[in-house]
Amino acid sequence: MENAGTKYETTVERVSDREMVVTRRFDAPARLVFQAWTKPELMMRWWLPKSFGMTFVECEMDARTGGSYRFVFGHPQFEQPMAFFGTYLEVVQDARIVWTNEEGGEAGAVTTVTFVEAGGVTVMTLSDLYPSKEALDEAIASGSTGAWPEQLAELEVFLAG
Repeated sequence: MENAGTKYETTVERVSDREMVVTRRFDAPARLVFQAWTKPELMMRWWLPKSFGMTFVECEMDARTGGSYRFVFGHPQFEQPMAFFGTYLEVVQDARIVWTNEEGGEAGAVTTVTFVEAGGVTVMTLSDLYPSKEALDEAIASGSTGAWPEQLAELEVFLAG
């Protein structure tokens, strides 16, 4: 679900048996888009799609190569909060972030997001590489890959404000 009033669309494409690629443009310099992905106080303002009806309970990020992250979400229907966590494998200031998604165990993806700026517009490309075809099939079936358009529309609105 894209937000009304956003300028760009998000493309989500399965490019192989194991890889999903998401692309979106933002009218913002790469350094600002990068900050939105690496500063907890900014991430909490856009990451969680409003349609999920969840709350962002906790956001810990040590966005450096070798650092870690932990996001905790609450929902009225869940007895326990849900935690998402992993390790930053590579962080290149304003250009690239690579992290693990360890909450999925051995089925967790490795995510790479890049930021390329030209003329004040940043193209963000995100790749989720899963360990197997079955792991990606399961992620798609669960709906977890379908949140990107709404999440990135939220980011566009946030960056515009």
